[in-house]
Amino acid sequence: MDAFLLLAAFPPELAGLGDAPPQGWRVGLTGAGAIAAAATTARLLAEDKPSKVLFVGTCGAYRTDLDIGGCVAVSEAVATSVPEIRRRAYRPGIEATRWSAGWDLPLPRHSLAAPPAITTDPDDAALLAGVAGVENLEVAGVFAACAAACVPAAAALVVANRVGPNAHGEWAANHEGASGKLVDTLMALGVFADPGL
Repeated sequence: MDAFLLLAAFPPELAGLGDAPPQGWRVGLTGAGAIAAAATTARLLAEDKPSKVLFVGTCGAYRTDLDIGGCVAVSEAVATSVPEIRRRAYRPGIEATRWSAGWDLPLPRHSLAAPPAITTDPDDAALLAGVAGVENLEVAGVFAACAAACVPAAAALVVANRVGPNAHGEWAANHEGASGKLVDTLMALGVFADPGL
């Protein structure tokens, strides 16, 4: 039987699945941020040799039509920053900055911006909204590591806050309940029973 790897940044975003993983799934924690997520994912891929990876977690919404508690699938993760968008910084042309999901989830699909830190400025959020619908720090690292190892990866996220100055307070108030909703939604959709969806 194939082994599947379920990842999250930290235990609350697993909503109990860390203690009772679905049959056929191994669980790992990436830590916070893209660099930690990439390094940990690469290590777990080498150790567990999964055939597929699913990252679950929370995100902030740039788009006003995404409600708190809404569940989304990441179509593409884009490593970017406000200085890049404003043309005050650039990346070497050989650097990879975009990674597509390697398998589909039965959720609304949105692109994801992965800035180097959580965005709090409303003007910066408006600029990043031109790149993606949601913000998360770990997914780009997970997708990058999986792409390098040729292992298909997907990410299911739940909106816990709006990106902006009140983001942290909203996230703190909502992330545990939102994470529970995401896991319940994935269970109801049969994602853990049939990762080939």
